[in-house]
Amino acid sequence: MKPRQFLQSKIAGLKARLSRLSRIDNAFVGLRPQDMRYAPSREHFSVSNARLAKTEREIRRRFEHLETTAMSAPLQRVLVDIALVERELDRARRLFGMFYEVFAQRGTSFGPSLAAHDAIAGDCYQAIRQAAPRVFSGALLKPVCYMEHGYSPATMRRGIQMNRLLGEANPFPLIRIPWDRDQPWQSVFLHEVAHNLQADLGIWQENRQAVVRRMLQSTRDPFITSVYGRWHKEIFADLAAILLGGPAAAWGMADFLAQPVPRTMTYRPGGAHPTAYLRVQMLAEMLRRLGFVRDGEQLARTWRTLYQSPRGHRMPLQLISSAARAIPAVVDEIAFQTRRNLAHRALVDIIPFGNDDQKAIREGADALISRRYRQAIHLPPRFLVSAAAYALASRRVAPQRLATQVINLLNQQSDHVRAGPASPTQLRLVA
Repeated sequence: MKPRQFLQSKIAGLKARLSRLSRIDNAFVGLRPQDMRYAPSREHFSVSNARLAKTEREIRRRFEHLETTAMSAPLQRVLVDIALVERELDRARRLFGMFYEVFAQRGTSFGPSLAAHDAIAGDCYQAIRQAAPRVFSGALLKPVCYMEHGYSPATMRRGIQMNRLLGEANPFPLIRIPWDRDQPWQSVFLHEVAHNLQADLGIWQENRQAVVRRMLQSTRDPFITSVYGRWHKEIFADLAAILLGGPAAAWGMADFLAQPVPRTMTYRPGGAHPTAYLRVQMLAEMLRRLGFVRDGEQLARTWRTLYQSPRGHRMPLQLISSAARAIPAVVDEIAFQTRRNLAHRALVDIIPFGNDDQKAIREGADALISRRYRQAIHLPPRFLVSAAAYALASRRVAPQRLATQVINLLNQQSDHVRAGPASPTQLRLVA
């Protein structure tokens, strides 16, 4: 076979692969009618297909050029043009694979739990819309959750360029839930939602700059300033999670962070996550600032008992010696100081949480324990996370029964919203 004939054969094989990954829908991913209750919205499918169609058009454009010039262009040029088509096919394959993996899980036994977590995430956005109307620029596709391996939940924010997609922007937020962490009392889930809130509120850079200025003023130490500036995203998500779920969220995150001394008290240079020893002290400070002094003191006391700083720590001495000044300052700056992008309001203004909210959560926990589910169903989904955590901590209800019941409640709430007077599509699609 001559070189030109060889390349023509390669191009024929390439042509056979075109358009195979250009569209995805409910049937394609194997969703049955009974699964549609748990499926992402029609708009999520629409946006996904729009992204696939855009990639398909680029594949077609490059392939048409390849077919037109393959017999006359230099052989090396033809190889490059083939590789350019392959690149776009790879992009389509990666996009399709991501959408398929995320959507197809709704037809598995994890579907109800994933839909329940979607409802929690959507409610976090709704809480801000109620407290601060029009703070978001418009309707936003709510986050979609999926299961994957990994120790902790993680998020891929809206619009972020993803390596797995060859630099394509993520069309809507994705929140990864580890296979064994799909229980509805995981406070770290609220933390992951908060990362998306910070990005969609447009205060990512403004928050970092404010933290850097405040730390420099408070500590006069460039090293401490750089560390807290690097930690700002995680601190924001921690404090926002408390505003979304109350004291139970702080205890839940402490539960997640409680590890042997070498892990909890080791500073990681360049890391984005605060050292856990200091991180929980920030949670306790936030509780005190919100007026939940008893919870704050109990959490701080428990943490100090588990981790005694003079022994076993691997942290720069400046971090420990400056904590008494730095922690109150960073909590105040992130949660209580106003931001221009929030229309000169603070985080506590757009995600208010007070004693009445905590009372409702406690009453919801009592309802879950005593199986008075009609009372619990009226609790906002984000508060059900905390109510379930309290119910679990009571040890008066079997964990699996509690998880199943709370997941059912969350999906019943979603059914009620879809059946409301407004457009089902509108209510389901936007966060």
